[in-house]
Amino acid sequence: MTARDGPPADNPYVEDPPTDFVPVEDLDPDAAREQAADLREAIRYHDHRYYVENDPVIDDRVYDALFSRLQALERAFDLDTTGSPTRRVGGEPLDELESVDHVAPMRSIDASGEADDVRAFDERVRDRLAEAGYDGDLAYVCEPKFDGLSVEVVYEDGRYQRAATRGDGETGEDVTANVRTIGAVPQRLRGDHPDWLAVRGEVYMPKDAFRDLNHERVERGEDAFANPRNAAAGTLRQLDPSVTAERPLATFFFGILDASERPGSNWEQLRAFPEWGLPVSGHGERVADIEAAIDYRDRLLDARDDLNYEIDGVVVKVDDREACDLLGATARAPRWAFAYKFPPRRERTTVTDIAVQVGRTGRLTPVALLDPVAVGGVTVSRASLHNPSEVAALNVNVGDVVAVERAGDVIPEVTEVVEKRSEGHFEFPETCPVCDSPVERDGPMAFCTGGLACDAQLERAIEHYASRTGLDIEGLGPERLDRLMTAGLVERLPDLYGLDADDLADLEGWGERSAESLLAELDAATEPPLDDFLAAIGVPEVGETTASALARHFGTLDAVMDADEDELREVDDVGETVAAEIRGFFDAEGNRSVIERLREAGVEPQPVETGGDDELDGLTFVFTGSLDGYTRGEAQDLVEAHGGSATSSVSGNTDYLVVGANPGTTKREDADENDVPEIDEDEFEGLLEDRGVL
Repeated sequence: MTARDGPPADNPYVEDPPTDFVPVEDLDPDAAREQAADLREAIRYHDHRYYVENDPVIDDRVYDALFSRLQALERAFDLDTTGSPTRRVGGEPLDELESVDHVAPMRSIDASGEADDVRAFDERVRDRLAEAGYDGDLAYVCEPKFDGLSVEVVYEDGRYQRAATRGDGETGEDVTANVRTIGAVPQRLRGDHPDWLAVRGEVYMPKDAFRDLNHERVERGEDAFANPRNAAAGTLRQLDPSVTAERPLATFFFGILDASERPGSNWEQLRAFPEWGLPVSGHGERVADIEAAIDYRDRLLDARDDLNYEIDGVVVKVDDREACDLLGATARAPRWAFAYKFPPRRERTTVTDIAVQVGRTGRLTPVALLDPVAVGGVTVSRASLHNPSEVAALNVNVGDVVAVERAGDVIPEVTEVVEKRSEGHFEFPETCPVCDSPVERDGPMAFCTGGLACDAQLERAIEHYASRTGLDIEGLGPERLDRLMTAGLVERLPDLYGLDADDLADLEGWGERSAESLLAELDAATEPPLDDFLAAIGVPEVGETTASALARHFGTLDAVMDADEDELREVDDVGETVAAEIRGFFDAEGNRSVIERLREAGVEPQPVETGGDDELDGLTFVFTGSLDGYTRGEAQDLVEAHGGSATSSVSGNTDYLVVGANPGTTKREDADENDVPEIDEDEFEGLLEDRGVL
C-alpha cells in the first residue's frame, strides 16, 4: 500500500471504527490474532493520515479506543509485539544512553543572516561546478530550518531499526527506544521504499503542545521548560522511554544520509518522503535561482509566527544530487547547502536590577532584571548576562537602556548598552550571595567555593546524589525531596541518613510503606561502590566514566581526596583541567566537611580492588558499530573488569579497534593513520578466550 492508495481494504477499523468491542475473554486465539492484525494495520493508516497528510479521518477518542483494544489483545493472548504500534508506549528504563556511530557523517551547515553571503554561496557553487565540467541545470530546494534536535533514523526492509542523536556528527547517543515512542516516526515504511534507508530528521515540540506541557508542569509545582527546543532535547534523552512517550514530540524529515537506492534530486527525495510515510513540513519549494531562494526566505520570515513549530531561518540546497556529489563537503559542512538565518528578535528596555544566581555546580550567573518588554511576541522581564567578563565587556549596570534579543529566537540575552545612564559596570560580588563563601574566578566564569555546604546548590546536589547517575536511591525524586526540605527534615546532604519513619509518614503524600521503602534504600546506600559515590557527590567534570577510572586507579576515597594534580593526571580520561577541578573540590573546606559528616552518618564508600583480574592489563580497546553479543557499555565494562582500558577515540596508544555492524568512518580512518589493527566481534571474543577472560 502506497501513500496514494486508499485505506486498507476490508478493514473494519478504518472509516467508521467501533468503540465497543466483544470482551477479550470471549475471543479465541485465532480471532484475537486476526483482530490484532487489523488493528495494527488500521492504526498505522490513521498515524499516516494524522502525521503525514494532516487529514485525520477519526477523532482522538476513537483512535485511543483502537489503541487500547490492541494493547488488551496483545496482553491477554501474549501476542508478538515486534513492529506493533503499541511499542510506542515505551520500554524498560535504561541505565545510560549508549553511543552509536552514524552510517554517514551528520555535518553542520554554513550559515549567515546576510543576503550577500547567500549570493556568495551561489557564486562558489557555480564556480566549483564549472571547474568540474557540470553542464546540468542549477536549481535550489528551499526548506525551513527547524529549531529542534537532529536525529538519524535507520530502516531495514522498511522496518524501523534504530535512531541516534547527532552528537559530534560522527557518533551520537542511541535513542532508539525513545524515538520509537514518537507517533510521527513510522515503524514501517510505506510504498516503494528503499530496502535500506538512513534518514535525517528533526525532533521538535509543537508550540501549542509546549505551552500545554508547561502549564501542566507549573500546576504540579515543577519548573517550566525554557523553550520548545530544550523541552524536546531533554525529552529525547530520557533514560525512561515511557517518559518520552508521555510528552508531545513530533518529527519532520528532510534528508537521506545513505540508502540502497535514492532519488536523483533533493526535490524528488522530499516528495518521496510522504509516500514512504515520513512526514515533511509541507513548506519546501524548488526554485530556479538564488534570488528566488532569498525571496522564499523573506516570505517564510513573514509567516514564521503562524507556524506551530520554531524555525530560525531557511536551508538552501542544490537540487541535483550529481551536482551535490561534485561539490562534496568540508570536514564540518556540505558545500552544496547554506542556511540563511532570520534576524534575531530585538527590542530596547531598561535594566532595573542585576541579580546573581548560583547553580548546582556553584557557577554564578548574572541576570539582568528588566522593565518588561515584548520581544518577538514574548514578554521578557529578565535576560542572561552570562558571566562577569560579559558584564564588563558590555559595561552594563542598573539604569542602563539595553538591547535585548532572543538568542536562537528563544533565550533572552542583553546584547549591548544603547544608552549609558549609570557609572561603570556592575561589580561582581567577591562572596557567594547565598552562603557567603569566597568566589573564585576561572577565566570568564565565577564559582562559589561553598560546594556541598552552599544552600543554593543543596537541592540540586541531593537530587544528583540520589539520581540514576548517582547512588540510584528510589523514592527520592524532586517532589519528595522538596517536601523533605520544606518540612525542615533535610538541611544538608548527610541529613538524609538521619530521617525517621514516623516523621516521613506524617508528610503529605507519604505513608508507612513508602517511608520504610525510602529508609531501606538509604540504608542500602551506606556502602556504595567508590565510583558511584564519586559520581554522586558532584565533583565538577567527573561523570560515571571518570569516576570509574579514579576508583580503579586509587582504590579508596581517601586516596582520591589526597591525590595531588600530578597524581590525578596519571588517570585515564583525566587531563590538566579535570585534575584541577577535582583537586579544587576536595580542597574546599565545605565539601570535606560534608563528606566527613556523611561518614559519621555511616556512609563508607567501598574500596576497589586494584590488583584483581589483569588478563587484559596494558591493552586499550576502542569500539565502533553495533555488536551482536554485547551493548557497547557491556563490552567496555568487560574489558575494564579484566584490567584493560576502553576509550572513546583511537590514538597511537590504542591496541585494537573492535568493529561491529554499521561502523563509523572516523575511528576506522584514525586506526589506519595510527596503524591500529581492526578486529571484528569474533576476533575480539577469540582474543578474550586466549587471554582467559571467557
